[in-house]
Amino acid sequence: MRFVQYYVDCLSQASYLVGDEGTGRAVVVDPRRDVDVYLDDAAAHGLSIERVIETHIHADFLSGHLELAAKTGAAISYGAGAEVGFPMEPLRDGQRLGLGDVTLEALATPGHTPESISIVVREHPDDAVPYGVLTGDTMFIGDVGRPDLLSATGIAPDDLARALYRSLHEKLLVLPDATRVFPAHGAGSACGKNLSTETQSTIGEQRRTNYALQPMTEEAFVALVTEGQPLQPVYFSYDAQRNRQVHALLDEEDPPPSLTVDDLVARRDAGAAVLDTRDPIDFAAGHLRGSINVGLHGRFAELGGDVLAPDRPVVLVSEPGTELEAKVRLGRVGFDRIVGALADPLRVLVEHDDLVAPSSRLTVDELDARAREVGALQLVDVRNPAETAGGTIPGAATIPLPQLTARMGEMEPARPTVVYCASGYRSSVAASALDAAGFDDVSDLLGGYEAWKQRHDPGQEKEPTG
Repeated sequence: MRFVQYYVDCLSQASYLVGDEGTGRAVVVDPRRDVDVYLDDAAAHGLSIERVIETHIHADFLSGHLELAAKTGAAISYGAGAEVGFPMEPLRDGQRLGLGDVTLEALATPGHTPESISIVVREHPDDAVPYGVLTGDTMFIGDVGRPDLLSATGIAPDDLARALYRSLHEKLLVLPDATRVFPAHGAGSACGKNLSTETQSTIGEQRRTNYALQPMTEEAFVALVTEGQPLQPVYFSYDAQRNRQVHALLDEEDPPPSLTVDDLVARRDAGAAVLDTRDPIDFAAGHLRGSINVGLHGRFAELGGDVLAPDRPVVLVSEPGTELEAKVRLGRVGFDRIVGALADPLRVLVEHDDLVAPSSRLTVDELDARAREVGALQLVDVRNPAETAGGTIPGAATIPLPQLTARMGEMEPARPTVVYCASGYRSSVAASALDAAGFDDVSDLLGGYEAWKQRHDPGQEKEPTG
């Protein structure tokens, strides 16, 4: 058996290739959209990808089922009940797929979504203990799938939570303890609230250590998993819809076309977003006015999806040689309107100082001084609710980054504004988005709340005193 887990750190997303080297037949489960990695691996081991299996209709990334089907002729399969706009072969509960000796079994495990399935992998058809189970978003390492992502479509989270409880206890926890668990996500994903950094486990280990799998009534489980879930990023509903539809395929080979500074300014003035993917330190030193900064080194696609509209054209300002990476990573969450990238950005920034502005980044002491000088200082905390529950800077408005664009109307663009997060990465994103939206005087706090807390007495809620 050829079994490979592929993990995309910036999306905390796992996908899998399972093949039988005796027959050369293989499947890919929950693929990301840039699919050459699967094709290259399959070719290197004499495998032919004949099917793409999706454990559910994903919301957190745009999946690669259409790309793989187009490049290999592979069939696409979901669980029974999935409604999609392209040819699809549904997998019913208990259905087995033989690749040779390697055998896959589909288990209907609704709960995260109604059509969710898990895939049991056996090296031989009669193995009493499976090699593993691909649990999708039904069971994670340290957590279980959230049941509330479909609430906007009229499906009650409580109903899905009840289905999830039964799926876990009647389908997954009845597997032998030695069965390996391979989920679709890890720590950092918004698909759960307590995901581990580990990317595999066993049924037995999860039975012992997973908080959501401890002995409890169905009612207690429903209450547990429907409370305290993280905010879902803005683009989730967009991706969930696009994953059901036929859409343009990702080109992962060609970088965006090069633009002169005049081309970029014309596109910006016509409504395109200027996305600067450089490090926040470099962005702060000087950037094209109106740019939004989302550094390529972090959770780039997810945070870009929080502050960009998917139907808005985007032009990139990137370190030379990283333009294709930025395009592909945005494509993973369905943001395909990358219309160009600025050629030789460093030279442009040096030679066109009339188009360039620095960012204001304050130390904690500078924030304290600013608070004394400006009576109407507008403080904005863009951390998530689970983070702000541990404390905020006194007087700060709490507007999580995924809600920033929708809630800009709650702020006053003319007031001096300071934005902060936990350490400084998200605040640079937020401050640049406010600046691009026309706020007059925006700064972000270096080191974020953690730096402020270290400078001030963490046991007291008091005004900054310098």
